[in-house]
Amino acid sequence: MQNSEVLFRDKPIWQAIFSLVGPSILSVLVMVIYNMTDLFFINLLQDTAQTAAVSVVSPVFTLASAGATVLGMGGCAAAASSLGAGDKQDVRTVSSLCGWCAILVGAVLAVVLNLGCAPLLGMLGANAEILPHAAAYLRILALGAPAMILSVSAATLLRADGAIRRGLVGNLAGSVTNMVLDPLFILVFGWGIAGAAAATVLGNLVACAIYLDYILRRSQALSLAPADALRRPARLGRVLALGLPNGVSSLLAGLAGSFSNRMLAGYGTAALAAMAAADKATMVVSLVQMGICMGVQPLLAYNAGARNLPRLRGALTRLAGLTFGFGAAFAATCLLGQNALLGLFLSDAEALALGRQLLPWLLAASPLLGIYYLSTNFLQAAGRAAGATVLSALRQGLLLIPALYLLHALLGLPGLAAARAAADLASVAIAMALFLRTWRDFTRLAQQIR
Repeated sequence: MQNSEVLFRDKPIWQAIFSLVGPSILSVLVMVIYNMTDLFFINLLQDTAQTAAVSVVSPVFTLASAGATVLGMGGCAAAASSLGAGDKQDVRTVSSLCGWCAILVGAVLAVVLNLGCAPLLGMLGANAEILPHAAAYLRILALGAPAMILSVSAATLLRADGAIRRGLVGNLAGSVTNMVLDPLFILVFGWGIAGAAAATVLGNLVACAIYLDYILRRSQALSLAPADALRRPARLGRVLALGLPNGVSSLLAGLAGSFSNRMLAGYGTAALAAMAAADKATMVVSLVQMGICMGVQPLLAYNAGARNLPRLRGALTRLAGLTFGFGAAFAATCLLGQNALLGLFLSDAEALALGRQLLPWLLAASPLLGIYYLSTNFLQAAGRAAGATVLSALRQGLLLIPALYLLHALLGLPGLAAARAAADLASVAIAMALFLRTWRDFTRLAQQIR
């Protein structure tokens, strides 16, 4: 923990940023490969229905990840802020609460998703051709929900302890496990999409084991001891409040994805497969920017808690330029290599043609989207969780869902992708305005305290 304090407080700002951002970006890229692997090997089966099944199930686990995101990001922000304020016992309380809640949420989710599998998939647009494949995929993934939620939460908590490399090792080990087992289960054993799900679950278990080993045996700050959780159980409310913006974003993204899939179903299996592939392709851009901002959240939270305004301002200025640069570079790369990129996930000519229609729209707002992520993370660090929640609700719900209906009516199939660009651009504008207002208020309050 002492090393993390030195990094957050004393190291040159660029050094602190790259120390946090480098491993975070690598973790995100590993996550992208992890998520793409299933679809890549399923595509080798040349079965469009199985490819489309991935798209149908994806919103479910976007929703499931909401719980993990709330606990992980909220716990990380609360722990780093407590560290900045000198309250190290609170770090142990927060981490223990997050860990045990993650296990409980995962167990409940496993039961609910298995019991309600068929009606849920029907609501998400699975037709008779897709339903058997989607059900097989969902049921197996659901069994691994406790490990998935705990691993996501724990990996994020490790950042507050400065154990960024350990988080990267766990992520990498889980991804390698998935990549090795996918071709074995899908192609060699002939399990198809069920094999992809099994490989994903085992990858999550490997990552989870590595994170737990660090927390239980190596960390002097983080804890899973029930006694620490029971010491101040009311702290869970603060964790949930700080993590709520990220959770709301994931929750509404899942709901928006289900709306989109129901509209896509009207265009046939090829359209569902095309959107799944285009989403995977654009995932790189958004997740890298998100990874930058999530990686530095402990730095922002620590200095916000310590009321170190010059260091906080310097970090925010540099991060704005960094996220824009990454967003522009990755978007350009995706557009230039779109045929090869989409070809990794699509073998059907019709689906490939539809994917090329959707991809440019999905990338339109990419260079500016980092400003949105940075604003949300700053609001969380400054203790303005309500503002961050509003931003999340606007982007993924209040702006996106109406845009899906409106632009689909105007443009047809491409409108479902254009709606995302429109919602993203509007969210960036609102985020910038809210960021500037919050910075003025936070600066005034910090000066009064001093």
